[in-house]
Amino acid sequence: MDGSVTRRTALLGVAGLTLSACAGSEEPTASPSRSASSSPSASASGSASPSPSPSASATAEALPPVERRISLPALMREEFEGGPVRRVRRQAVTDAYERWEVTYPAGGTTVSGILLRPLGRGPFPAVVLNHGYIEPSVYVTGQGLAREQDYLARAGFVVLHTDYRGHAASDPAGDLERESRLGYTRDALHAVATLKQLPAVDPDRVAMLGRSMGGGVTLNALVAQPGAVRAAVVYASVSSAFTENLDQFTIPNRPESAQRLAAQFGTRREAPDFYAGLSSRTYFDRVTEPVLIHHGTSDDTCPPRWSRRTDRLLRDAGADSTLRLYRGEEHAFVPQWPQSMERTVRFLRRRLRA
Repeated sequence: MDGSVTRRTALLGVAGLTLSACAGSEEPTASPSRSASSSPSASASGSASPSPSPSASATAEALPPVERRISLPALMREEFEGGPVRRVRRQAVTDAYERWEVTYPAGGTTVSGILLRPLGRGPFPAVVLNHGYIEPSVYVTGQGLAREQDYLARAGFVVLHTDYRGHAASDPAGDLERESRLGYTRDALHAVATLKQLPAVDPDRVAMLGRSMGGGVTLNALVAQPGAVRAAVVYASVSSAFTENLDQFTIPNRPESAQRLAAQFGTRREAPDFYAGLSSRTYFDRVTEPVLIHHGTSDDTCPPRWSRRTDRLLRDAGADSTLRLYRGEEHAFVPQWPQSMERTVRFLRRRLRA
């Protein structure tokens, strides 16, 4: 999960730098349209730069303009090729699958993770797992979605759980890569491309599942690379508006990171396009895959209203979104987790049908 909200006293010290509205304020949902020259910090390191080659999924003309290098539109123009999986150590062999510690390439970054391969010939459908927030300094490989790893592998899916850069045995991550979640999104998309190269995987039947912060990573991936996966599942997700996550998590827990964002890119009042450009909801019209959202009504870490809003905005944008609410369920998702996973597997099998 994205951490309990602590250090509330830090809010007052950072609010003047980063906030122009109270916690829980919503971002504009329209695509940013101002030119780079009109942006208050266009000359900063996050300003517009020549775009790399567009991805195969869309031409440059069909994409939102890149006004800042640190943005989802910039990510939309990147290529995600993944690469060969390096098996580091076999952790276990169960009655249903093998479990390996692995690494894979994510552009110029090496990322560690866990690979679970069902026993048998295959090819199998596959799922990339994006875990929630765990302090990187204490994180160990494969942490965060252990229940889902086992459940999905036993259901016949190849599973690649990405640790993300800056976690476990992965290469280090910069502060902006972490706080923007763009680095983690890159790792998830390279994990998809990596899975599709495995002989045991059917490349036409790959999905993504993310929890809490990983739900936000999954939504970012869907808008950045439509068509990369065939379906997506998000559990107890963070908000699809970057500023709501900033208010709920970054300012109370990592105020120095919020200060750096405001100093480099401006406050949300000064640079609304910057914050909208890091919000997946700004680009929900690009989502082409069906999405299943699970959320507990008693979640006080990621309020259920966030998923209600995300689901409504996805559907308003024409996406195939389904929201499942679980009465009394908290962020950890314990009592009704088996039911949610039964629904998840049914959803994935239906959507990944050959």
